[in-house]
Amino acid sequence: MKTLIAAYSGVLRGERRSGAARSQSANGGSALSREGSGRWGVACSIILMYTFCTDCWLIAVLYFTWLVFDWNTPKKGGRRSQWVRNWAVWRYFRDYFPIQLVKTHNLLTTRNYIFGYHPHGIMGLGAFCNFSTEATEVSKKFPGIRPYLATLAGNFRMPVLREYLMSGGICPVNRDTIDYLLSKNGNGNAIIIVVGGAAESLSSMPGKNAVTLRNRKGFVKLALRHGADLVPVYSFGENEVYKQVIFEEGSWGRWVQKKFQKYIGFAPCIFHGRGLFSSDTWGLVPYSKPITTVVGEPITIPKLEHPTQQDIDLYHAMYMEALVKLFDKHKTKFGLPETEVLEVN
Repeated sequence: MKTLIAAYSGVLRGERRSGAARSQSANGGSALSREGSGRWGVACSIILMYTFCTDCWLIAVLYFTWLVFDWNTPKKGGRRSQWVRNWAVWRYFRDYFPIQLVKTHNLLTTRNYIFGYHPHGIMGLGAFCNFSTEATEVSKKFPGIRPYLATLAGNFRMPVLREYLMSGGICPVNRDTIDYLLSKNGNGNAIIIVVGGAAESLSSMPGKNAVTLRNRKGFVKLALRHGADLVPVYSFGENEVYKQVIFEEGSWGRWVQKKFQKYIGFAPCIFHGRGLFSSDTWGLVPYSKPITTVVGEPITIPKLEHPTQQDIDLYHAMYMEALVKLFDKHKTKFGLPETEVLEVN
């Protein structure tokens, strides 16, 4: 029961870490929809609570007993399942948009990496498909590299949902987990962090290429502390699959979104896709627009146990420059005009 209470309290708090811990972990957020994962988690919890009141109550008791002993497993990389990552449904999911993964450089298996994924979009569908499934053959394109897609730690407090997340190679985006994966899990680890997080999702709209990065430096500090190479990743088309109501700065709507982001950990977006049976109606099904995720050249990062602010600023500037170059080099290949400029906020 203590575990169940902890699960609900974590979700209601939105996994409110201190500002220092948040900046040290990534300054970012989830590549999964916070609203979506939260709904599934609550649904799983309700079903389990209902099971306590049926003849199958012993199943729920055994599961929660297991949960107590398994509570910290997500912090150590979870339990990756190649069977789950290779489910046929992910290939159908890939083909619907379609989604593709583009490799530009080889990655050494003797190094660890932090991938900065941009932009967040509404749900980070490209990040999910490319790095938490094998639909786009990430393991074949980067042999010997284990991708870990980082999402809100509160998702791992949800019974049953946590088991699925871990099976896909998804991990909590907090300092303890990232420290473990980059220092005690050998080499060949690639942690994918959606650097812009909830703030970036608020500006997601079709036709706009903008990232929230200029003041996001926590992921660079982590890379320096562990000597993990930084890899810029840009997903063309991520912002095209949903349409969102954008509230202007200073409006009541943006004020509400920022309060949610500050105190709950996510920013509620008013968005829509197409209907289930017709593209001419509104619904939550994403529009079938191509998403192309380009993985850039790794930036070699030295290991500095106590990096100075000057060190952090230097490599952060290098990362921003590399991301802009990656965008400019590939933009015309995926339908953008030569005059298109990546907006870095």
